[in-house]
This record gives sequence, C-alpha cells and structure tokens, in this order.
Amino acid sequence: MAALDTHPSDAFANDRAHVFHSWSAQGALNPAVVTRAEGSHFWTEDGTRYLDFSSQLVNVNIGHQHPKLVEAIKEYADKLCTIAPIHANDARSEAARLIVEAAGQGLPNCDLDMVFFTNGGAEATENAVRMARVHTGRHKVLNHYRSYHGATNGAITLTGDPRRWPSEPGMPGVVKFWGPYPYRSAFHSTSPEQECERALQHLDDVLMVEGAHTVAAIVLETVVGTNGILVPPDGYLAGIRERCDRHGIVMICDEVMAGFARCGEWFAFQKWGVQPDLVCFAKGVNSGYVPLGGVVISRRVADSFKDRAYPGGLTYSGHPLACASAVASINIFKEEGIVEHSRSLGVDVIGSGLEKLKANHPSVGDVRGLGTFWAIELVKDRTTREPLVPYNAAGADNKPMADIAAACKARGLWPFTHFNRVHVVPPCNTPAAQVEEGLAILDEVLTVADEHYTG
Repeated sequence: MAALDTHPSDAFANDRAHVFHSWSAQGALNPAVVTRAEGSHFWTEDGTRYLDFSSQLVNVNIGHQHPKLVEAIKEYADKLCTIAPIHANDARSEAARLIVEAAGQGLPNCDLDMVFFTNGGAEATENAVRMARVHTGRHKVLNHYRSYHGATNGAITLTGDPRRWPSEPGMPGVVKFWGPYPYRSAFHSTSPEQECERALQHLDDVLMVEGAHTVAAIVLETVVGTNGILVPPDGYLAGIRERCDRHGIVMICDEVMAGFARCGEWFAFQKWGVQPDLVCFAKGVNSGYVPLGGVVISRRVADSFKDRAYPGGLTYSGHPLACASAVASINIFKEEGIVEHSRSLGVDVIGSGLEKLKANHPSVGDVRGLGTFWAIELVKDRTTREPLVPYNAAGADNKPMADIAAACKARGLWPFTHFNRVHVVPPCNTPAAQVEEGLAILDEVLTVADEHYTG
C-alpha cells in the first residue's frame, strides 16, 4: 500500500482547508503544490520545473533528494526510528563527533568539542542563550538589529527585523546594537577599516551604558542572512571576540544559515580565524531532510555543567533518524568536496556574474556575499541609495519586488526575495552551468527593476 494514496490535485484543496501556514494571512495564500524534486530543481503538479535559487529556506545545501542521503535515512529507519535522549546511540554520537570536527577546521587549539542537539535553529538559539546565562550568572544579551534568530519566544525577541513586533514584549534582558553594513553604514565609513573601528566603538559605548558586567552573551549571525547577506569587515569578529574575553561575555555565533558550506567554509567564522564560545547550527547540517539543529559548545562553557544539571532538554534531542542523516550529509560533503565547490562558485561564478549584472542594470546598487550566499540590493537611485521599495513594504508599496519575483517564476527560476533584495542562494553543490543559467534569468528579470529607477 502506498504511503500516500491521494491525487496531487487534492493537495491544494486539503491545504487550504486544513493547513495553517507560517508568516501568512491565511486567506491570501496560493501555495504551489510541489510533487517532486531532484538536485537543484523541483517540480509542481502541472509539470513546471523550477531552478531553486532559494534552496527553499536557504537550507537545502546538499540539493534535493541526494540519493546517498535518502538511502541513509531509509537504512537507519529499518534499524531504529527513535530513542530517548537519555540513551547513547551510534548515530547521535557520530553526528556529534563529525560536527565538532567540522567546527574546529583551521582553528588551532579549538575547544568546541560538545554538541547539544535540538530540532531546529530557533531552539538552538534559545538553548545557547540559556547556557550563557547560567554559565555567567548574568542576565543581559546583546545582539544586532539586522538579524533573524528564529520564531520561538527568546529567538524572536533577539530577532532585529519587523517579524518580532507582534510578539513584543518578549524575553527580558535583550539589548540591540548596530552591526556593520558598509553599503548603508550608520558609521559613515570611508573604508572597511573605518567601518570596523566605528562599529566596534559603538559596541563599546553600548557595553559602557548597559554595564558590561551584566552582559551574559553577545549573539550575532556570523554573516547576516535574511536581513541582507552582510559580510562583516575584516577585524570585526576578532573585535567582538576580544571584548567578550575582556568582559567575561559568552560569544555566540548563529550559523544556522551561514554554516555547512553556505559561505564556502564548514562554518563562516573559520574564514576570519575566530572561535566563538557557542555555535548555533541547523539547516545545512542535513539540508532539512529530517528536522535537526543544535549548539556546539566550548569546553569552558560545557564544564559549567559537570557538577550541576543543565536546566533544559527536548524529547527529540538527538533524534536518531535526524542524526543518521547528518552523518551521511557530512560524509557526502567530504566525498564530493561541497565546501570547496561552494567557495569556488562564489569566486568564479556568482560574484563575477553579479558584478556583470550590476554593470548592466542601474537598479542594482550593491552586490555582496560569499560562497553560495549572495544578495543583490535594488535601488531607485544609486546616488542617494534609496531602496527600490520602502523598509518592510507590503501591498502596493511592495509591487516592484512582487513583480520581480513573479517574472523569475515565469521563467522557471524560484527566487528568494526580502525587502529590496534578491538573494542568490542555490544549493551549495549546484553545477556552475545551472548557476549561470539562473544568473542569465536574473539579467532578464532585472529590467523590471530598472523600470522603477529614477536616478
């Protein structure tokens, strides 16, 4: 008997009758019915094929339906479908070993050597903050305005974009500060060095007025994801690290989106040779084939819980099917050189290709990124840098961006858009020719943005 004995046409009707979707007004939804996927493409019920330049939610790093990963899940399901977190398990312990090994790549004397497993990125953030607070005995948590850390209570409070507004007031003790953003700097930079210096001085001022001795943790996306693909200037992460060491603050890097090859490294912080105390991961660890996330923990923080119980846990922490998929995924990354491929795509294909788009289209104000993690920032005027649509635009105000997304889909490209940006985030193992195909489509579509250019 088939696992699902329904016709694809029933999927839409049943969805609209019974599925409550996230981040959506339910009456306005018209979801595509996806029937299959392979590699960097997926298909809808009418047979339309899309090149997935979104990696769904920037999580399908290994591509859709990788046969070795699918087989590993099937094989482990025949062995053991679930077991409580209190037990030891081969899939769980091997996944932890491999994740720790990946976290230490290129970092001498790295002590990121334990893993607490969660079901996803938001729970990773929640538990990282809890660990930092218990470890330090302090209460305040600092984080960037331009950020997204998840939708649970603490994670959405830490989030800097408008998605947090309906949930306020949220978790107490959260204080936000501005991180670097060279294209729209609050620090009036004339160089990356000045940008870095002034951003760190701003943090020093916040620590001064908040009382550094009251701060448990500084939480940051190593490379900001949904809120702009903001690559920090050289020296910024090292500056954060120095201030955390000076004041006894825990440094938490949220690598839920940036990790596992997305930035051309196992973890993005490795590019700058800086080790955080806690690392949040999810998404790319197994490309979402089974829900999985977690926190990589430094020995210094882990030792806080040698003789006292950690006050947290999850029924599905270290779920064996999810961990088996992570083991298979990490080994595939190694066998197929996916980290290196992502890095090469960023240098040889995406970065250079986006610079050509910028030269061709006046509406492209800036392009930036690493690996397979890039953004095209669209403007009405390059001189004033006025965004193509207003901040947090909706309805008629957002029509230019909605038209761009529709034009992409009409040409078989599934985009990732946010505010006035189009993000270029295909699976990390996408062949170069397919990436070039997607960039060619964007070259056509950006004429829609150019129509709104007033500069």
